[in-house]
Amino acid sequence: MKSFEDVIDFHGHICPGLALGYRVSVCALKELIGERASDEELVAIVENNSCAIDAVQIITGCTFGKGNLIFNDYGKQVYTFIKRSSGNSIRISVNWESPKETKEEKYMWNRYIKGDHSNEVLEVVHSKKSDKVNIILNANEDELLKVTKGKMDLPEKAKIYPSLRCSICWEKVMKPKTKVKNGNILCYPCFEKDN
Repeated sequence: MKSFEDVIDFHGHICPGLALGYRVSVCALKELIGERASDEELVAIVENNSCAIDAVQIITGCTFGKGNLIFNDYGKQVYTFIKRSSGNSIRISVNWESPKETKEEKYMWNRYIKGDHSNEVLEVVHSKKSDKVNIILNANEDELLKVTKGKMDLPEKAKIYPSLRCSICWEKVMKPKTKVKNGNILCYPCFEKDN
């Protein structure tokens, strides 16, 4: 299995979101297939586009390119995994509460969010992130995650479509993502501009 260090290498930095995605992914593999998916035998449906999703891709092998990573933009820390061969599923929601911050930590976070990356601010922010990562990586699974097992209808496997050229920009676009106007094949952006 890939390690947390592999996840950090892929993502580019260490953060609490990455640690949560790692823990979610390890839990899903343990419950459903035991190892990283080599193809489409596992499907992940994620409900956010946070740092955690990079961990999901590296640890589970579910990717957009293979069509077994589905993104529902709900902004929730919820992840559903389905084993294709059986339909067995696991829905994992993050139940963890971040430790309370001191007044100074809140003040430094606000400065950081507003673009202040001075050494003074970065020292506090990185220290707090490091503390959170350590808590997440060492927490008991049941205090970190809420896990619900079940069965689900499987989404279709990834489809391969022919590429067509847009009549305006001449860029290639997959056939089902084209629009036709006045007999011309258009990509969505060119169709929108032309209306």
